[in-house]
Amino acid sequence: MLHPLEQAAAMVHHMRPAGDMVRCSTMRSALIVLALFATAASATPPPPEFEAIRFFEGGTRGDGLFKVILRGSHRVTVQGRGRIEGDTLILDQIVTREGTAPKSRQWRIRATAPGRYTGTLTDAKGPITGETTGDRLHLRYTSTGGFAVEQWLTLSPDGRSAQNRLTAKRFGVTVASLDETIVKTD
Repeated sequence: MLHPLEQAAAMVHHMRPAGDMVRCSTMRSALIVLALFATAASATPPPPEFEAIRFFEGGTRGDGLFKVILRGSHRVTVQGRGRIEGDTLILDQIVTREGTAPKSRQWRIRATAPGRYTGTLTDAKGPITGETTGDRLHLRYTSTGGFAVEQWLTLSPDGRSAQNRLTAKRFGVTVASLDETIVKTD
């Protein structure tokens, strides 16, 4: 099926002036305008920009499934409370993994340029880095256990939740993953 603009162009191309040049020209113009309106009406709005610091300011709750090879799956719940101090987001989280005691951790993240972030995490060895592209946030760090961790968060169209996909690798092999939905609670 042709795109509305392609349909209009094909129709205009095949028109032959038949005596009345004004009528033919008017019809061509009307078809082009109609095709432009059809294209604009069918266009979907762009996804919202993922503003990482603003998203995690306030309360959040994450619910997901953490999978470890040779060990199985565990439900995970993450309660978060973020606040901004100066140019830094401080995100305090309580992570509860099924069958284990709750554990506290803290993120400190700041923007270094539009769409670029750096910071620290109590579960990381060295800095974390992040970048946003449209509605996606990509985080990278090395865990205190030596795993290369990557997180891909995709913001929902309403900006109130995000899907988080985390992978942890050792020697290039994925050894753990997390699929989580994070929801703003404030």
